Amino acid sequence: MRGVATSFLKRIAERALAAPSSGPDTPETESVRRIVAALEALPPDRARYVAAFAYILGRVARADLNISEGETRRMEGIVERIAGLETAQAVLAVQIARAQATLFGATENFLVTREFDQVATREQKVALLSCLFAVAAEDDNVSVVEDNEIRRVSIELHLTHDDFIEARSAFRDALSVLRRPPAP
Repeated sequence: MRGVATSFLKRIAERALAAPSSGPDTPETESVRRIVAALEALPPDRARYVAAFAYILGRVARADLNISEGETRRMEGIVERIAGLETAQAVLAVQIARAQATLFGATENFLVTREFDQVATREQKVALLSCLFAVAAEDDNVSVVEDNEIRRVSIELHLTHDDFIEARSAFRDALSVLRRPPAP
């Protein structure tokens, strides 16, 4: 069993494939099938890592109840670069992660992050923190809600407060909590 983190790939892919289309062999359906097959072709440990990584990015992007197109593009770029996926695979992984974060939220947030904690090295966890801030700062504003969610992730990954502060400091100018309120 690949675990909680990768089970969402199959569930969402099945929903995408079951969605009504203009015909059984439409290009979109065939594309989805190819991408899902490529993700499933990854070694199980790698698939687990990628699935959990993408999900956690989606978790933080969804913290403010809105995943913008900019955040989506940033997540796709990060997943492609960090996970070493082809663009189409990264796009699918992020679309699935977005859908899962929206559909299942709090229940799976902890479970998936715990699974990532088990499969990732300390260095990968610290790198994830920076990626989370990069996604949250896509609009040049890391909201308090996003900042708090990243802090929760860092705690669930058993990282130190210093690890969190170091990752956060690179995005200091985007932190809404440190900005002066607008003049009345």
